[in-house]
Amino acid sequence: MNILEVAENLYLIDLPQKKEGFRRFISSWVIKSGDEAVLVDVGPSSTIPRLLESLKYLGIKKVPYILLTHIHLDHAGGISDILENFPDAKVVVHEKGKRHLVNTEKLWEASKVALGDIAEVYGPPKPISADAIWDGEIEFAGESIEVIDAPGHAPHHQCYVFREFLFIGEAAGVHMPLKNDYYLRPATPKRFILEVAQSTLDRLEKLGSLRVCFAHFGFKRDSVEIIQKARKQLGIWFDTVYDIACRRDFEDEDEIVKLAKEELLEKDRRFARYHLLDEDIQKREDFFIENSLRGIVDYVYTNYCQP
Repeated sequence: MNILEVAENLYLIDLPQKKEGFRRFISSWVIKSGDEAVLVDVGPSSTIPRLLESLKYLGIKKVPYILLTHIHLDHAGGISDILENFPDAKVVVHEKGKRHLVNTEKLWEASKVALGDIAEVYGPPKPISADAIWDGEIEFAGESIEVIDAPGHAPHHQCYVFREFLFIGEAAGVHMPLKNDYYLRPATPKRFILEVAQSTLDRLEKLGSLRVCFAHFGFKRDSVEIIQKARKQLGIWFDTVYDIACRRDFEDEDEIVKLAKEELLEKDRRFARYHLLDEDIQKREDFFIENSLRGIVDYVYTNYCQP
């Protein structure tokens, strides 16, 4: 089974895709109380059958809330399919993401441009009714769930706090647990703005030490440690791209991305754990590393390099 219980009544559901390396990457979190559960992200439409199978195994009969960290296909693409099975569930999503869940055409077209054939693996999103979207307070198992505006990875990104757990989405990047160690990289696609991402990390750090539940992938015990490392990492990646693009005056984006990756594997200790990843996961990461670097290149060119 693709279910990991990380704490009492808190489960990580791995949602591997039918593409090389797409395992231990996409996930859904399940907060359980009796036969009810709150879901944090649901994954793409391609793996909804696997998620439903996992919920059945856990004895879940009712889902009062689905909390979306953001609307990208790997987090929210299967939301309509889940609602077909749990029609009374209410969807919590950032204000900027609502219209794209009700009318998914632009989301699908943008996803195909950004992801290429990976979007086809995930599958197209289907629209949901505006009536399924929830704007009020959220309470589960007698306790409130706090919603935190957290732009950076996307303008429609938000995090959630329930008890001592921080469901961080991609605000602190992408994490991969390793034996006695972990890999970490930024998740900074185009339209990335460094100051916005850093401001979100500052806000999350002020919450104090919580237990981190990553969207990609896994679980860490100290949010402050992760957030500080993610902030430092963003600085290293920005400085590296700035040096190559502005100081050394490289102009070809492909060349900047290639050189930046090579240099970062030497100077960024957490990112250098790339070499410890399985080969298929490295291949998966290669695509997303390039995506993240292009986001930073675009930001640097727009704001710092003089024409």
